[in-house]
Amino acid sequence: MAEHVRVLLAEEDVDRRIQEIGDQISRDYEGKQVHLICVLKGGAFFMCELAKRITVPVSLDFMSVSSYGSATKSSGVVKIVKDLDEPLKDKDVVVVEDIVDSGRTLSYLLEMLKDRGPKSVRLCTLLDKPERRVVDVHVDYTCFQIPDEFVVGYGLDYDQRYRNLPYIGVVEFD
Repeated sequence: MAEHVRVLLAEEDVDRRIQEIGDQISRDYEGKQVHLICVLKGGAFFMCELAKRITVPVSLDFMSVSSYGSATKSSGVVKIVKDLDEPLKDKDVVVVEDIVDSGRTLSYLLEMLKDRGPKSVRLCTLLDKPERRVVDVHVDYTCFQIPDEFVVGYGLDYDQRYRNLPYIGVVEFD
């Protein structure tokens, strides 16, 4: 079965919205330092672009959590592949994710992070699919709400392909 990618969100629109979210985070954390936690691998592209647009001091850490494997739907089984390098005690944390879909992975992750004693924990996502939600997850910063389609680009992949696209596209199968 062959596939192709249809553009859903152009590169210029993604860049503009990330700037707006960076400005909002900068206002919300004025006078503070924000600790960004990137959920790998998909969140890396988004977090790098977002961090460049935040004007308050920023520190970074990375975590790898998986619930997909090579499928196009969440398995519901959360696996921590790489944990954080630094403690979260008394930090203002923003978890940076590429996409919020079912909410299963993030619900688990956010509860685990809150147990580590941060001052605050907020969630920032490039893409949100609220109609797919099966677990209630509060998203503080959303770049785009999108329909229930399988998307790639800007860090999101299909079986490790298409992450490097500079836009958000929909995988369509022929």
